[in-house]
Amino acid sequence: MIEMNWIILALVVLGAAAWLANGIRQIGAVSAGEPIREQSGTALLMIDLQTVFWDADTFTQAAKAEAKTQILAEVDAARSNGIPIIAIRQEWSIPSTKAVARLLMKGQALEGTSGTELAAPFRDVADHVMIKRVQDAFETKELDALLAQLNVGKLRIVGLDTNYCIAKTALAARQRVYDVEIVEQGVLSADPETAKKTLNMLRGEQVFLR
Repeated sequence: MIEMNWIILALVVLGAAAWLANGIRQIGAVSAGEPIREQSGTALLMIDLQTVFWDADTFTQAAKAEAKTQILAEVDAARSNGIPIIAIRQEWSIPSTKAVARLLMKGQALEGTSGTELAAPFRDVADHVMIKRVQDAFETKELDALLAQLNVGKLRIVGLDTNYCIAKTALAARQRVYDVEIVEQGVLSADPETAKKTLNMLRGEQVFLR
């Protein structure tokens, strides 16, 4: 009987570990999608510029000041040229990814928690605001539909973090054959040295840096 209890406990632990591992896999996966049709427009994507991330001590004040200046310049240019501005907000809402966020990400950006709103410098500047559940903003297919509706075939990307949500969204976009430009002065990373390697990797995937 004792041996059976240990077997049951071991199975429960293994099941929980597999469930969490799947959550981690989901968080970092790059979604597949159909190649886009002929779409000639451009959109500015603002990724994860939320209070919970922007107001944290993750990035230096100097880095944030530089990024803020560049991002708002991109916003002004987009408005002047009739380019739609799309803000993407992170909200962990899948049960397994919520558990991972609680365990490994300080519980930040959980669905329904404070801080998931756009940070003050970027509030009210977007034409469209969408929610993503994982690092890849295309995962739910809602961004695909909006970009098709707006006739967008080229994306300019700003926001954070270069090594995670920026990279995964850019890769998902390239998989769908979007032209992708990352505005180097308009993206932030908690690990700038790794970000250099990430940007080099993205160059190899035909992501342009501007």
